[in-house]
Amino acid sequence: MHHFALACLLGLALVTACLIAVYGMLSRAQMVEHESQANVDLTTLFANAVWARHRAVVQQGTEADAQGIRQWSGLAALDADVRSKMGHSRVAKVKIYNLAGLTVYSTDPRQIGEDKGTNAGFQSARDGRVASQVTFRERFDAFEGAISNRSLVSSYVPVRPSPQAAPEGVFEVYSDVTALVAQQRRSLAQIVAAVLGTLSALYVFLHLVVRKADRVIASQAREREEREGQARHQANHDTLTGLPNRAYFGERLTEALAQTTRQGRGGALLFVDLDRFKIVNDSLGHDAGDALLKSVAERIGGVLRAGELLFRMGGDEFTVILPEIADPADAAHTAQRIVRRLCEPFQVQGHELHVGASVGIATFPGDGAEPETLLKNADAAMYTAKQAGRGTHAFYLREMNQRALHLLTLEAALQRAVREGEFTLHYQPRVHSGSRAVVALEALLRWQRPGTGLVPPGEFIGVLEDMGLMPLVGEWVLRTACAQVVRWRDEGQPRRVSVNVSPLQFRAPDFAAVVERALRETGAPAALLELELTESMLIKDAAGAAATIAALRAQGLRVAIDDFGTGYSSLAYLRQFTVDTLKIDRSFVGELAHSARDRAVARAICELAHGLGIAVVAEGVETEAQAQFFAGLPCGEMQGYLFARPMPVAALERLLGGAAPAVPAALAAAAAPAAAAAAA
Repeated sequence: MHHFALACLLGLALVTACLIAVYGMLSRAQMVEHESQANVDLTTLFANAVWARHRAVVQQGTEADAQGIRQWSGLAALDADVRSKMGHSRVAKVKIYNLAGLTVYSTDPRQIGEDKGTNAGFQSARDGRVASQVTFRERFDAFEGAISNRSLVSSYVPVRPSPQAAPEGVFEVYSDVTALVAQQRRSLAQIVAAVLGTLSALYVFLHLVVRKADRVIASQAREREEREGQARHQANHDTLTGLPNRAYFGERLTEALAQTTRQGRGGALLFVDLDRFKIVNDSLGHDAGDALLKSVAERIGGVLRAGELLFRMGGDEFTVILPEIADPADAAHTAQRIVRRLCEPFQVQGHELHVGASVGIATFPGDGAEPETLLKNADAAMYTAKQAGRGTHAFYLREMNQRALHLLTLEAALQRAVREGEFTLHYQPRVHSGSRAVVALEALLRWQRPGTGLVPPGEFIGVLEDMGLMPLVGEWVLRTACAQVVRWRDEGQPRRVSVNVSPLQFRAPDFAAVVERALRETGAPAALLELELTESMLIKDAAGAAATIAALRAQGLRVAIDDFGTGYSSLAYLRQFTVDTLKIDRSFVGELAHSARDRAVARAICELAHGLGIAVVAEGVETEAQAQFFAGLPCGEMQGYLFARPMPVAALERLLGGAAPAVPAALAAAAAPAAAAAAA
C-alpha cells in the first residue's frame, strides 16, 4: 500500500512537471505572439507615418556595398524618424531590408550592407508573413548603445503601403523582453513552489492515510487469518476434546501411508472403542459422558510417544496412527498401554466409573494401502477384540472382512425384509406335563428370505437388535399374534399365545401403551396373550421393569420370565417382580441325564415357583427321560422337539386336527366376553 501511494505521488509529480513545461512553452509562445503583434503594430504605424518619405531610399540599388549605402542621401532622415518613432519603446534595435535582402538601415551602422537574402525570417516576411523568434544575447547593440544578457524577440515584418498591397520592404524589429521573461520565470517558480508544496502536503496526507490504512488492513488481515485459522482448526478438530477429527485423520493417514511407501517401513493404525460408554450416557446423562470422553482423550494421549497421532472419530471411538514401527509387537505394546490405562477407574461428577476399551490393530501397508481400507480393517479387528471378551486388543485377519461383508449383506437384506414383509410367525405347542395336551402356543419369528428359504432366528435376531429394528419388528409380531388369537377365538377355538419381547421394546417408555393399543385395535382378549421377558431386561432398571410389568398385568396379560436360571440373582428377583410363568432354560434340561447339579437346580426352581404360585415351563425337552423327570415335579408345562417343532399356522392346525388346545377354564371364561362382543 505504501509503495502504491508513493507511485501515485510520483505519477502526479511527473504529470505536474509536464504541465509546468507545457505552461512554460505556452507562456513563451504567448509572449512571442504578443511581442510579434506589438512589433507588427509598431512597424505598421511607422510605415503609415513615414514610409512614403523613405520608400525611395530603401528601394534604391540592390548591390551597393556597405560603404556606398552609408553615403546614400536620406539615411540620416530615416535614422532620425526611426529613433523618433521607436526609440522610446521596448524596441531595442531596428533593421530595414529591401526586397533583395540587403540591409539598407540598422540602428547598428556596422550591419548596413549585410545580405540577409537567405535568411528564413526575411524570406517569410518578403512573402508577406511575419516571422518571430526569441533569442538571448550576452551582448547586444541597441539604440542606447551596447547592452548585455538580454532576452529579445526578433520579428521580421513585411512593410506594405496598404493592407492589400504587396510588401515593399522588410523591417526586423528587436523588442527587449528580458523583464517579461524574468517575470515568467518568477511566475513559473511560484507555480512550481505552489505545486511542490501542494504535492508535499498531499504526500504527507497520503502517507498518513496509507499508514492508517496499512494498520487497518494489517489488523483486518490478522483478524481474517485468525478467523481462518480458527475455522481450519474447527474443521479439523473435535470441539469436545480438541483432538484432530475424522476429516484431518484422512489427511494424516494418507501422509503416513505415502511416507511408508517411500521409506519402505511399516506403520500401524489402532482403532480404540470404549466398552461401557453407553451405560454412562444412559445412566448419568450426556454431560457426564462428555466429561468422560475428555478424560479418555487425555489418558490415551498420555501413553503415546512422540510422533504417534491421536484422533477422535466420533462418539466413543478414537484412532491412533503409529507412523513408524519396527515390528507389529510395537503396536501391540501401545494397545496394551492404552487398555491398561483406560481400565483404571475414572472420577466423573462424583462417580467412580469403570469403562475399559477394546483396540483393533491393522498394520500397513500389509493390511491396506488406502486409508478407507485400513480404517475398515482396524474397525473389524476392534469388533473381534470385543467378541473376545472386551478389554483387550486384536490384530486384523482377512477372515474378518468376509464376516463384515456377510454382515453388511445381511443388514441390507433385513431392511428389505422389513419393507417387503418377508417375516412370518411359526408356533410351537406347549403341553401339559401330565396329560401332554396342548395348553398354549409360543409365537416365534421366522424369516422367509427370497432365494434362500427359511432363515434360522439365531442368524438374524441379533442383527435386527443391533440395527435397532427389533421394536418395529417386535410390534409387528405382537399385532400378528393378536390377530391370529382373534381368528382362533372367532372360530370357537381360543388358544393362548406367548410372544417374545426384545430388550429395546421393553425399555421403551411407551411399551405398555403399545401393547394396549395392539389389543384394542385387533380386538384380542388380553387373557389369551402372554409376554415373555428375559432376565437381562429386568436387572438394568429393576424399578422401571417392575412398573412396566405391573402395567401389563393390569391390562390382563400374563407375564413370563424366559431362559430362567441363566441371569443374575434369578431367585432374588422373584421377590421383586410379580410374574405368572417361569420358563426353565434349555441349558439345564439338556444335561439332566448326566448332571446331578442340573437336576437339583431344575427341581429347586420347580418347587420354589410352585410355592410362589408361579407356573413353570420346561424348555428344550427332547427326550422321554427328560419329560418323565419333569412329570414328577410340580412343573405345569413342557415345550420341546419331543412334542413338536415350531411350524406355520396351517401345519399347526393340521397337527391339532381342528381341536382347540386344553385352555384352562379360567382363561376360557376370561376370553368369552370379548368373543361375544366381537360376534355382536
